[in-house]
Amino acid sequence: MNYFGVRDIEVVVIGAGQAGLAAAFHLRRTGYRPDVDFVVLDHSPQPGGAWQFRWPTLTYDKVHGMHALPGMTLTDADPARPSAEVIGGYFAAYERRFGLRAHRPVSVTAVRDGGDGRLRVETSRGDYAARAVINATGTWDRPFWPRFPGQQDFRGRQLHSAQYRGPAEFRGARVVVVGGGTSAVQQLTEIAPVAAATTWVTRRPPVFRSGPFGADEGRAAVALVAERVRQGLPPRSVVSVTGLPMTEAVRQARESGVLDRLPLFARVTPDGVAWDDGRTVAADVLLYATGFRAAVDHLAPLRLREAGGGIRMAGTQVVRDPRVHLVGYGPSASTIGANRAGRAAVRGIRRLLAETPAGPARSAAAGRDAEAPESHGTRPHLVGQAPGTGRG
Repeated sequence: MNYFGVRDIEVVVIGAGQAGLAAAFHLRRTGYRPDVDFVVLDHSPQPGGAWQFRWPTLTYDKVHGMHALPGMTLTDADPARPSAEVIGGYFAAYERRFGLRAHRPVSVTAVRDGGDGRLRVETSRGDYAARAVINATGTWDRPFWPRFPGQQDFRGRQLHSAQYRGPAEFRGARVVVVGGGTSAVQQLTEIAPVAAATTWVTRRPPVFRSGPFGADEGRAAVALVAERVRQGLPPRSVVSVTGLPMTEAVRQARESGVLDRLPLFARVTPDGVAWDDGRTVAADVLLYATGFRAAVDHLAPLRLREAGGGIRMAGTQVVRDPRVHLVGYGPSASTIGANRAGRAAVRGIRRLLAETPAGPARSAAAGRDAEAPESHGTRPHLVGQAPGTGRG
């Protein structure tokens, strides 16, 4: 491939996490040819999406909600291995099996209107003129750092949960964990046995979910997130509306007092945190498990955002520019949601390309099913558990 000129292509898939690979699979299965009709660009150093960056002590048996990619289940995974290794290896095998030819590391710096009905996708290895873009960049690259008065004067260490590499570095430290999501709970329960003291602080009281979480509950949760996206508001995470799963580890942590939560403090002091009622907690480390935001800055030239700050969508299609589909965004920011969104995006793109002239580029490949790989069954299978945030 020539990465140093402008290459005409039907579809550019940005990101090779769960959502990007699912979309690439459905493009391939429909008859689009990798590196001919579509290209997959991923700026990560290796396969695995955001999973490759998870902390080593997050073993495969500790994560929740991971669904298999379409067409290939994950089998015989060692539950004691780090999830980064298990799922990274699975994604790599998936790319090989279906010949998806993800190119990495390739950074997409901007997507803008090309002026000829095409989108110009500018990358670190040359530009593309695409008829459509499937954006599957997830959230991992945009950790959210809260701001508090006095934060700059804290004498200890401040880090985001994305930088967490395991509990050993917190041995003997007084640690304040900020955030009410899955990562906060997982990291706090790992740190507590080795730290001198831990304090859990959340903006809202956490809601723990016990009992089964079936299809009806899942649909209702996704519908709440989808409604915000339809209104052009920034999406909330699916986990924020489903609650925290009550695992055995969580139950034990609650019984031991590790998960006794305090409301959000008012300010950071040089030696810890303080509340307006006079309460203080001394700390050596502030760990912000405060989530992530959608990594869509490269789409800014298209001016997709609404007045409410979000990107309004109809399904996976961006209302302001139907050439752009977002997968792994908002209601599809879960592993099974990403699978479904990938399929839906490809269907929408096939319709779009059938209705619009191809222009100077080769015509769409839709319908060349004889060239598509075997599907090996496309129904997602539950294969493990997934963290609440992550790329693609």
